[in-house]
Amino acid sequence: MATKEIAKEFAVIQTGGKQYLVSEGETLKIEKIKGPLSEKGYGTFNVGDTVVFDEVLLVDNGLDTTIGAPTIPGAKVTAEVQKIGKAPKVTVIKYKAKSNYFKKRGHRQPYFEVKILRLS
Repeated sequence: MATKEIAKEFAVIQTGGKQYLVSEGETLKIEKIKGPLSEKGYGTFNVGDTVVFDEVLLVDNGLDTTIGAPTIPGAKVTAEVQKIGKAPKVTVIKYKAKSNYFKKRGHRQPYFEVKILRLS
């Protein structure tokens, strides 16, 4: 007698120029995103805020797979901002021997750590 396998629902979303495979309850690091637009300009997100991703490229519920062209109309992924931080510093050094040329630059990329709450 064969046991029935429990299907796991997942989706592929696009944000920050990258694509992520997500499922409910999962946490992931994404690029920092702008907040909602108001009269004063773009707002900011804070820890605990809800973020809705509209650019859903693929949804699979275990039985059916829906592929967007390029996105699925009406599909949304809801997430909560868990942490706002910066990645470790990346140091770039440019040096040319015998010409007194030395440049040192550093950069820390901001990121959001989000927890996926719901796929719909």
